[in-house]
Amino acid sequence: MAAKQVTERGLVMIDLASALLCCLSLSALLSSAETLGSSLTILKEVNLRGPYLGLITVYPPEEDAFFDTGAFKPHQKHPYVDLSGRRFRVGKMGKKKVIYVRCGVGMVNAAAATQQMLDMFDVIGVVHFGIAGSINNSMSIGDVTIPKQFAQAGLWDWLKPNATIPVGDFTELDFGAYSEPSGGYNELGSIGYNTEQFFSKSGKPNTAQRKLWFHVSKNWLELAHTHLEGMVLEQCVNSSSCLTQRPKLVVGLSGATADIFLDNAAYGEFLYKTFHVSSVDMESVAVTSLSNGFPVIVIRGLSDQAGAQEGQNSIYSFGPLAASNAAKAVVQFVKAL
Repeated sequence: MAAKQVTERGLVMIDLASALLCCLSLSALLSSAETLGSSLTILKEVNLRGPYLGLITVYPPEEDAFFDTGAFKPHQKHPYVDLSGRRFRVGKMGKKKVIYVRCGVGMVNAAAATQQMLDMFDVIGVVHFGIAGSINNSMSIGDVTIPKQFAQAGLWDWLKPNATIPVGDFTELDFGAYSEPSGGYNELGSIGYNTEQFFSKSGKPNTAQRKLWFHVSKNWLELAHTHLEGMVLEQCVNSSSCLTQRPKLVVGLSGATADIFLDNAAYGEFLYKTFHVSSVDMESVAVTSLSNGFPVIVIRGLSDQAGAQEGQNSIYSFGPLAASNAAKAVVQFVKAL
């Protein structure tokens, strides 16, 4: 009898626990729905005051540099809208209405944030900015680059040794060329670089175009060339840490994007010689491609030499300066629009 009572009591406790979990789950679901409903209500009010210029940066040091310019003034009633874990900030830069978001590192984050911004807000164009590595010896740390186009350099066919690269791959990185002795056999084989399958607003539905280069908007690039080249950029992080020469802003080079933080001089040289790109980053091609149909420009401050430096990567010492110079260029560009 005692055993039976214990069993029944245990079953009752399980039922109570299940009921409690069900209530908690329902409560969380209702809370989530309420939060989403609140965000959508605010979003509707925000869009009634549009259109806006979209601003997208990547990680906290770049965000800090942007806010430190003092150019962004948050909207008093609705300073932000929270959507899917991201905070889209609403405000003005001078007389320009803007929506700003920090997307997070990498192409997945950049693509998600860009598409969400374009889908949810009344946006007329996108300014993407942050820092990048330099693989062009004519560009220096602290310089700002505004490229005309970006290559997706991270879509690979990794092949076994002595394999022939597949049809459709446009170039190859042979690891054997970097072996010691030079040209020796290497188990890593080679990498074939493929083009992106791109679904375009101007193309046929469900039909991909093969694409390597993604371009920024020509008229915005010309605007940057007219109003930003020659602008004065910061040379010092502080009174004791300065660059040896005044940074410059260059419009019209090319850049490459991949989900790789590049700190290897040999690979940087390969990209420079093969793709003829001057900067490398982890987001720009995603923002540029997803801005299809919208004006877009990319502004990147050069924080390091992508592995060509001696000692520690300079992103740790001059990253804030590069971010500050990029943010300064963004402010100037928005004024020029």
